[in-house]
Amino acid sequence: MPLVVQKYGGTSVGDAERIATVARRVVETRKAGNDVIVVVSAMGQTTDELIQLATTISSQPGGREMDMLLTAGERISMALLAMAIKDMGVEAASLTGSQAGILTDSSHGEAKITAIRGDRVRQYLDEGLVVIVAGFQGVDPESRDVTTLGRGGSDTTAVALAAVLGADVCEIYTDVDGVFTADPRVVGTARKLDEVSYEDMLELAGAGTGVLMARSVEFARRYGIPLHVRSSFHNGVGTWIKEKAMEETVITGIAQDTSAAKVTVQGVPDQPGIAAGLFGALAAEDVDVDMIVQNVSTEGHTDISFTVAKEHLDKAKSAAEAIMPELGAVGLDVDPEIAKVSLVGAGMRNHPGVAADMFKVLAERDINISMISTSAIRVSCVIDSGRSDEAVRALHDYYLPAEANA
Repeated sequence: MPLVVQKYGGTSVGDAERIATVARRVVETRKAGNDVIVVVSAMGQTTDELIQLATTISSQPGGREMDMLLTAGERISMALLAMAIKDMGVEAASLTGSQAGILTDSSHGEAKITAIRGDRVRQYLDEGLVVIVAGFQGVDPESRDVTTLGRGGSDTTAVALAAVLGADVCEIYTDVDGVFTADPRVVGTARKLDEVSYEDMLELAGAGTGVLMARSVEFARRYGIPLHVRSSFHNGVGTWIKEKAMEETVITGIAQDTSAAKVTVQGVPDQPGIAAGLFGALAAEDVDVDMIVQNVSTEGHTDISFTVAKEHLDKAKSAAEAIMPELGAVGLDVDPEIAKVSLVGAGMRNHPGVAADMFKVLAERDINISMISTSAIRVSCVIDSGRSDEAVRALHDYYLPAEANA
């Protein structure tokens, strides 16, 4: 019997009516002759509300207790959905991440999956039950503490279960119709993509497209699991993410990300070992660094700039300040008002001049670029966050004009 994994985000299970709608879709999938595993997020804004409650109670809530608190949201969703499915005549069982055998490391708030046992999931599937798993969570087998997987954790849960259990497809249900050429809330002419390759989707996710997180796409690519990003509000076809898209365009999509900040360590000696010392200190504090630029040396000294997620900014500042005396740096500057705008497309490998045209489009609108980063299929520019929407619209009009999509 085919195995389908379905993941429903917080908007999809935002209230009792929407949970009932999800239950009907799950029941239809089961009655169509499929085994079904469902992964759910917390209802609506539950996670944000729990975080706000915790910060009201405590000025410094610990990671272990925050994970205990936040995982309650998914447990509510899974239990309510199981009840709704049973009332529709289909047997179902809900499982927490630990009950489903999702094992992680010990990094509270940003744990990584190390293994999935899944014996209990297989048992319930063999018994003909729909299995509902709480997303975003697992358990550290050493301490037996509950852990959470960080941003995009429910997607990662769904794709990892699909990979380990050999699912035929993993369907990601959300409040959008699929993956678009740009954020349709910013670009009115953005169009839904029928197919996107794993490669392009990884770059789009890393560049800030919020539909999927990069690590869930990486899981899918590693194990060859087709992903189908779909709307939970209708039955239309969404976007398929798989090994190769049918058509390889020069530019697949344009992404923007305003969730990062730029940090500049000023006046460090321009000599070997300085960069290693700085970024080693950041790594020791589990700070992920994205873009890095070292400025031109002046009189034996230089500035090193890098971007980090705003949620890691305090840790990055503390780590940089602590290592500055050892490095001989003279100052530290932080700019949280930045945006990363990116062009992504596997086709740009064979089309020189994409970056030059991007810089020209931005220059014509007097949009200054402070950092540039590239890969074989991506060009990213850091600009002022206040110009981000304007930049995306201009780039979309240039590379993906509405008349070309007609």
